Parts: sequence; C-alpha cells; structure tokens
Amino acid sequence: MSDAEVPLQPKKKGLTRRQKRSLSRGVQYVVFVAAVIAFAVAADWDRLKNQFAQGSIAREMFPEVITLALKNTVLYTVSGFVVGLVLGMVIALMRLSSVGPYRWLAGVYIEIFRGLPALLIFIFIGVAVPLAFPGTEIPGGTYGKVALALGLVAAAYMAETIRAGIQAVPKGQMEAARSLGFSPARAMISIIIPQAFRIILPPLTNELVLLFKDSSLVLFLGVTLEERELSKFGRDLASQTANSTPILVAGLCYLLITIPLGFVVRRMEAKAQEAVK
Repeated sequence: MSDAEVPLQPKKKGLTRRQKRSLSRGVQYVVFVAAVIAFAVAADWDRLKNQFAQGSIAREMFPEVITLALKNTVLYTVSGFVVGLVLGMVIALMRLSSVGPYRWLAGVYIEIFRGLPALLIFIFIGVAVPLAFPGTEIPGGTYGKVALALGLVAAAYMAETIRAGIQAVPKGQMEAARSLGFSPARAMISIIIPQAFRIILPPLTNELVLLFKDSSLVLFLGVTLEERELSKFGRDLASQTANSTPILVAGLCYLLITIPLGFVVRRMEAKAQEAVK
C-alpha cells in the first residue's frame, strides 16, 4: 500500500484552556457545596441554639449593649485613631527628614511598636507607666490610657503608610510649589500632604477597622462597669448567665461597624483605581 493510500488518523482533541478552567471552577463549587451540606447535617443545631441564641438573654442586653458598650468601643477607637494619626504624621516626617537622628529615632520606633503585640503595649501603659512615674496620671483616666495605647500601636503602621503616600506624590509638585515662593514646610503642609492623604485614605480607613477590634484589649487596664466595651460587656454577661449568647450579640455589634467600614474602604479603593486609569 502506497503512502497516498494510508488512511489519515483522526486527531485526538483535548480540553481547551477555557474548558479546563470551567471544569476546575465546577469542581470547586461542588466541593464547597458538599462541605456546606456536610457541616449542616453534622452540626447539632439544637445545642448551638441553646448555647448561642437564647432570645431572652439577648433581649436583656439592650439597650446597654448599644448605649454603653458600643458607645465606649467607638470612643476608644476614635480617640486611639486620632492619637495614632497625629503621632504617625510626626514620625513619618521624621522618617523623611534630612536630619540623621530623626530618621534613626523614627525607624527604631516603627520597628519596635510594629513588632510588639498590642497586648504588651496595654500592659505597659496600665502597669509600667504608674510604676515608673509614681503619682502620674494619664489625662482622661481609662479613656486616656486606651487612646494612648491604641495610638502608640497605630502610629507605627500609620507612619509607614503616610510616608509611602508622601513619597508617592510626584516630585514635580514640590518643585512647582517652591517655584511659586512656598517654603519647604509650607509646600509640604499645603501641597504635598493633602495629595498624600487622598492616596492613603483607604489604608487609613482599614487601620480604623483594625483599631476597632483591638479596643477589646481595654479589659487588661481594669475598667469599671461604666467603662466596659463590647468584649468585656459580653464576657461579663456570659459569665453571669452561663451562656454564650452575650458573646454572639457583642460580635454582631462589632460587625455593625466593621462591615460598613469595610464597604467604604472597598469603594474608596475602587475610586482610587478609577482615578489612576
């Protein structure tokens, strides 16, 4: 049989790249649905309801969980954020300074307070400071201590964020401001920093969300009944009732703040990306 008479073999067709991706996604969906069904079937919902969803206990938490615990949590968070923002701005400018000792001090601060757990900072403020300076009182009592502790932690992260934002502003902005007669300090305050904050607003808002959760560490400062935040409030009621429903309600109150803030962060990031395009 000649070569011309040899029948052609049909080519084997495999899956295309798109078909492989579709198949992979389908398998992942099936695995996810199967895991959810397995969890729903295996869980003892009656025991979960009795331990975490007692309506009578949840109703007894209101309105104090909002008017007291949530209010204190918001106050602690906002005050710590303000202290951290001011201190972080100072440290960021020190990090960008042409003076060597300023840069060195800022770098040491950032490395130390980013490396230490926030819990240790709270213990330091609540225990070490009174021992080191007998008779010294931090203004604002517990609120002042929490604001200082949260601010010290947040400032280390905010300083790096602000520094990155300042460096992201085109150098031509400073040169243009100087050509108009602005001093370096005035150009930084009036021209550079406002532009930097438009760039770093999303990560700063994300830092606010993290501080909101870190405010639960206030319990290590020894707060009174009127100074309790959400976590302390929920833990106390859970101990009194021998039930975990107060902890679940406190967690839902956290979500009332963190979910909207997270949505705001995503929206700001999307707008920032659109502006770049």
